[in-house]
Amino acid sequence: MAKIWNKGFDSNQLVSDFTVGNDRELDLRLAAYDIIGSMAHIKMLVKIGLLPANEEAVLQKELQEILKDVRKGNFHLDDDAEDIHSQIEAMLTERLGEMGKKIHSGRSRNDQVLVDIKLYLKDEIQSIRDETLQLFDLLQTLSEKHKDVLLPGYTHGQIAMPSSFGLWFGAYAETLVDDMHSLAAAWRVADQNPLGSAAGYGSSFPLDREATTQELHFATMTYNVIAAQMGRGKTERIVAQSMANIASTLNKLAADNCMYLSGNYGFISYPNELTTGSSIMPHKKNPDVWELIRVHSNRLQSLPNEISMMTTNLPHGYHRDFQLLKESLFPAIETLHRLLKMTCFMLQHVSVNTHILDDPKYDYLFTVEEVNSRVLQGIPFREAYIEVGKEVENGSYRAKKSVHHTHAGSIGKLCTEEIRKKMEKAAGEIK
Repeated sequence: MAKIWNKGFDSNQLVSDFTVGNDRELDLRLAAYDIIGSMAHIKMLVKIGLLPANEEAVLQKELQEILKDVRKGNFHLDDDAEDIHSQIEAMLTERLGEMGKKIHSGRSRNDQVLVDIKLYLKDEIQSIRDETLQLFDLLQTLSEKHKDVLLPGYTHGQIAMPSSFGLWFGAYAETLVDDMHSLAAAWRVADQNPLGSAAGYGSSFPLDREATTQELHFATMTYNVIAAQMGRGKTERIVAQSMANIASTLNKLAADNCMYLSGNYGFISYPNELTTGSSIMPHKKNPDVWELIRVHSNRLQSLPNEISMMTTNLPHGYHRDFQLLKESLFPAIETLHRLLKMTCFMLQHVSVNTHILDDPKYDYLFTVEEVNSRVLQGIPFREAYIEVGKEVENGSYRAKKSVHHTHAGSIGKLCTEEIRKKMEKAAGEIK
């Protein structure tokens, strides 16, 4: 009697479909890295005497041809291929016979996917670094361009003290320096060669792991073969955290833009074509782009926790659970690329309101300036504070709408160049 859950599919096929999931599609992103890893591996096999040099030449040539197809977009996985590793080995075997099967000597699919992901993440980290630097440069340019334009600063959501567009744009630039430090930390974790750890317990072959480390341009290797396998999930989580840090900055920048663009503030504006209208209210200019940047950034900030939950309570060694890491991380990387590019695009078209403080409701921004001015004239701070407070209370206070901030990092001394040097040092660690 047929099982009641049978839908006409063989049970083995159901298991296969479930266990493979989206892995085949995601594996295509790793194709080039799998080939590059194989090229380094067989070069090492020749060095230790497990592969004749003449066979290596043939294998290298064929791998180069497959790599060309990958880069041209002409590569695909056959219907019966389980993953990218078996696809490439099958292609070599089909073209070269038994020689194609030799590329697997001394390694497992476990360390293959590890090295593929590490190489992939290194490239993606470099791309994220470059895009973050573009945003940093733009923010610093805007900071210097509008450094003399004042705007209100807020605490507790209330009008507080004078700020400036120079400070506002410059603050996000320097915050990106902190994000770059965390990205550099992720780079150092990814920049370790796991190849040669095999299934997590090494190999009886005399593998030269130093050779593949050098060939693949890793700074070092994860020496302990169990530790190399334990890096699966941990590396992804650390990269995800560095991405989440950048996303946190983008989220706050997006939230500020949404607020500053609203009619109650009117601090900034964008061309009509970069905002959207209402289906019923003809006056609306909605910040849809910034709202979507805000929500996508929030989703990215949940990524480290998602990855952590996938790998919690797993003993050491390989587990199929790790397969799902790609489903979470790979699309998130693409999202971060889009957010960084879109943030730059929007800020390239921002206009600032140069007359914000003409509105008398902002007069009280300058009460602290007045207190400090009297202190500089010799009045004790507490007395000056009380005097100005009474003037505010009885309506006699009159704002002198000017600021005289000279210390490092203030309205009058943005330290743009010093911040740039910090960023150059942080970004220079990713190489």
